[in-house]
Amino acid sequence: MHFTLRNDIRRVLILVPLCLIFVLSSCEGLFKSEPESTPLARVGDEYLYREDIESLLNSQLNEQDSTSLVTNYINNWAVKQLLFSKAQINLTEEQIASFERLVANYRIDLFTRAYKEALVLRGEDTTVTDGQLRQFYEQEKENFVLKEKILQLRFVELPKQFLNKDEVIKRLNNFNDEDQVFLDSIGVQFTKLNFNDSLWIPLTRIIQEIPPLTYENEERYLKKSQFFELEDSLGVYLGKISDIREINEIAPLSYIKPTLRQVLLNRRKLDFLRRLETE
Repeated sequence: MHFTLRNDIRRVLILVPLCLIFVLSSCEGLFKSEPESTPLARVGDEYLYREDIESLLNSQLNEQDSTSLVTNYINNWAVKQLLFSKAQINLTEEQIASFERLVANYRIDLFTRAYKEALVLRGEDTTVTDGQLRQFYEQEKENFVLKEKILQLRFVELPKQFLNKDEVIKRLNNFNDEDQVFLDSIGVQFTKLNFNDSLWIPLTRIIQEIPPLTYENEERYLKKSQFFELEDSLGVYLGKISDIREINEIAPLSYIKPTLRQVLLNRRKLDFLRRLETE
C-alpha cells in the first residue's frame, strides 16, 4: 500500500507543471476571464479547477511566485486527496462510520453556533448604564477581591540635571489648580509624568515605571498621603500617594468597570441563548 501511494502521488505531481502552463500563462487573464471547467488536477473522482485557486493569486505576485504558490497548493491538494482515498479503502467500516458521525455532528454544531452568534449580534442590547454597573457592583462586590495592591498617585520622573526640583516637589505636593497649570506648562521637561491621581494603578505597573521601587521596599515609600523621592542613575522620581487598596480588599468600582461591563454583557448573552433554546 505504501509503495502504491507513493507512485500515485508521483504521477499527480508530474502533471502539475502541465497544469501551470494553462493557469499561469497570464496572471492578468486569470482575473479578467470567466473560469473554465477544464480541471487542473484529478485524483480518482475528485477534480481541482482553476476557480478553486484564483483566490490564491493577485496582481502583486510575479510569475515565479505565482508558479511556486500554485504548485505547492496543487501538490498539497493531491496528497490530501490520495490519503483520503486510501483511508476510505483501508479503514474499517466501523471507523469510517464513527468518523462520518463526528463530521456530521461537527457540521451541525458549526452551523448552529454561527446561527446563534448571528441572532445574538442582531438582538443583543450592548448598552450598560452607570446605574446598572453600580447596582451590579453592590450586589456582587464580595466576589471582586483584589489579588494585587493598587494605588492612586501622581508622580514625575526628572532628568538628573533638572534644576528646579524643589519647585516641582512643592507643586506636586500641593497640587491645587494653579500648581496643575504650572506642572502642565513644564511637562515637556519631565521624562515621565502622571497627574491623574483618580486612576487606580497596579503595584506591578508602578514598580515597572519607577525602577528604584521594589517589592521589598515599596511599603516604606508607598503609604497613603505620603510623598516620596527616589533616585537612580537615570533620574529622580517624585510622587504623592492619594489612596491605596491592599490585597484581599474589595476592588473599587472605577477599577473594575470594564470587567463588570463584560460580565453583564456575557450574562445577557447567556440568558438570550437560553431563551432561544426554550422558545
